[in-house]
Amino acid sequence: MCAGPRSCAPNPPYVSCLSRTANSLYSCGSPFLFCALAGLGTVIGIGLASYFLFSNIRLSILTTLLAAVLPYLVFFDRMALADSLLAMFLVWTFNFSYLSFIHRRLDLAMFAGFALGFAWLTKSPAIFAFFLLPLNFLFIPKYSAKNILISSFYFLVSVAIAFGMYNILRLGPEFHQIALRNADYVFPLAEILRHLLDPLLPHLKDSFLFFAYFLTPLGLLAAITGILAGGRSRWRTRLVLAAWWLGPVLVQSAIARAFTARYLLFTVPFAAILIGHALEHIGQRTQKHFLSMAAAGLIILPALAMDYLAVARPESLPLPRIERSGYLEDWTAGYGLRDVAQRLRQYAAAGPVLVGSEGFFGTPFNALQLYLNDVSNVRVIGVGVWIDSVHEKLKNSLADNQVFLVVNSTRLHADPDQIGLKLIVSYPKAYRPDGTREYLLFFQVLSK
Repeated sequence: MCAGPRSCAPNPPYVSCLSRTANSLYSCGSPFLFCALAGLGTVIGIGLASYFLFSNIRLSILTTLLAAVLPYLVFFDRMALADSLLAMFLVWTFNFSYLSFIHRRLDLAMFAGFALGFAWLTKSPAIFAFFLLPLNFLFIPKYSAKNILISSFYFLVSVAIAFGMYNILRLGPEFHQIALRNADYVFPLAEILRHLLDPLLPHLKDSFLFFAYFLTPLGLLAAITGILAGGRSRWRTRLVLAAWWLGPVLVQSAIARAFTARYLLFTVPFAAILIGHALEHIGQRTQKHFLSMAAAGLIILPALAMDYLAVARPESLPLPRIERSGYLEDWTAGYGLRDVAQRLRQYAAAGPVLVGSEGFFGTPFNALQLYLNDVSNVRVIGVGVWIDSVHEKLKNSLADNQVFLVVNSTRLHADPDQIGLKLIVSYPKAYRPDGTREYLLFFQVLSK
């Protein structure tokens, strides 16, 4: 979890470990350090990729600047750590693989494999890279049997390293849960074939809205223009970038049960490079690239306005309905969780604390675990999502612990006073369109 209104679903072990390490830096005034580093790694990777592909320092600087302010990256680097890491690792996978093909360097192919391995350990959509990396064969300087064989060997080295890293997960007893969780989000092939256009068309419409909101409308137009700009010049580069951007969008639109903007975050670096290429192409028509600067300003200024709202006033940020409900309004919104964690730290100074949390993963369960990981005498347990009484585990722990309950208002189906709960504080979330709002409730469990 990075911060703010929403916390993330369960992360891979290495992500959780690093998140907790970052969390330990809170006392140093750096609560978002790990998220910021992931975002910075993505932006640097985008800037370098644009330079490698176009050999134009001005285009690279412009692309880096755009990537640093695009709301798509700023918002989800802050709110969705696992997806942010996936984007970072994949753009570096692309960079290292591209360089290994161009310079015929085994060490770079190995670095590509390590980056891809970390991406796959982060989230399953990294599997798209296995199908997209072969497009780098288009960049081989001289086509010959020898060069193709060498490049094939480098690609296989990258794949072998990534597979080796991913299969470390088989050492865990819950490895089978990955396939089960993936099945929750993806339609089986037989079902996809029965309705090819549903959910494809609705999800493509959603994708268009996501990019229009988070790239800005002019940014989306520039990304599309970037695919076409230049005629036959650098057509291979534009084809590869278009494939990395739109290929996963099309596939996920066809197979995904659930569909949100963060699922497409790892495609945004390649859209950003296309935006930079489009602006550079436009600027070539004027002296001193005046049109490039003007067009960039028309994208950057609205982007900065959205970035400000995302950081300072998220309730006022214009978001697609599904994103606003998830991040700001519903049970998934994490308002108040950090403050609750700070209060629990204070209670823990006086003795052992047991916290009952709604649910068993995600918000608020994993968020509280993350914030309180370094407090040895605080335990967080899940008590389900339908709360109409105090869980027996909480009641039985009253003799030796201070006992609390954290629950969202829509999950509480009883009068708190009647079941032995004392409200300490409540945290309102953003208003829904119908004027109602959810609250995060922090209770102390009393002995009767």
